[in-house]
Amino acid sequence: MPELITRKPAVSGQFYAGSAGRLKEDIEKLVDKTAKATDAIGCVLPHAGYIYSGRVAGKTVSCLNVKENIILLGPNHTGYGMPFSIMTEGHWQMPLGKVDINSNLAKTMLNKSEFLADDAHAHLYEHSLEVELPLLQFYNPDIKIVPIVVTEDQPQVYKDIGKSIALSLKESKLLASSLIVASSDMTHYESQENAERKDREAIEAILELNEDKLIAKIKRFNISMCGYVPAVIMLVAAKLLGAKSAELIDYRTSGDVSNDYSSVVGYAGIIVR
Repeated sequence: MPELITRKPAVSGQFYAGSAGRLKEDIEKLVDKTAKATDAIGCVLPHAGYIYSGRVAGKTVSCLNVKENIILLGPNHTGYGMPFSIMTEGHWQMPLGKVDINSNLAKTMLNKSEFLADDAHAHLYEHSLEVELPLLQFYNPDIKIVPIVVTEDQPQVYKDIGKSIALSLKESKLLASSLIVASSDMTHYESQENAERKDREAIEAILELNEDKLIAKIKRFNISMCGYVPAVIMLVAAKLLGAKSAELIDYRTSGDVSNDYSSVVGYAGIIVR
């Protein structure tokens, strides 16, 4: 992979505004300016178009101290690349400015995991990480990222990656300046009633910091939470780093925007401290 690869926006002008000026205006309307920012180890943020999930994501990010190093975990929707792909070099070009990859931290994680692969191809067209960046940049223009996209596998794989993240942050002495972001939407294309019922089950497990319970509930209730693997990895890492509690900041569905409650997508914003 080229040392200075530039990852260009894949969904700019679609999921969020393509111009810096318009994007900042939109984010101003999504964030909660009265919220008190607090330190966190990790969080769950939704990744749909801002018109649908932006208010949940904006409100949640408003409650966070957006630290310098962001470990971004998201699901691979495109199918491109390796199953567990990390980018270790280069930067992402975004409307609000360039975001550098923290290469040293990324390479440390790569070396500590049996399953992570250095693969930029999986990231080129994936939206789940990209849509989080403008919101994070809004509060901290100087963020650096470690981008990781993942697919489904066995729980021991998720725990290996979570452990590699925790060990890397400890070894690098970057815990205090790092935030682990799990990008996920909740139930997809079910009625409002079904989505809320299923999502309560998944959210309960996350609030209990219980990754095994989350996996079990995803299977038991057939919950179409696209980023449950990122959430599991985040929980594993966060607990190894001392996490003790979690808080649901907001939950909504696409029906709250479209007024069509027959087929909705759920969005949750959760902070792990």
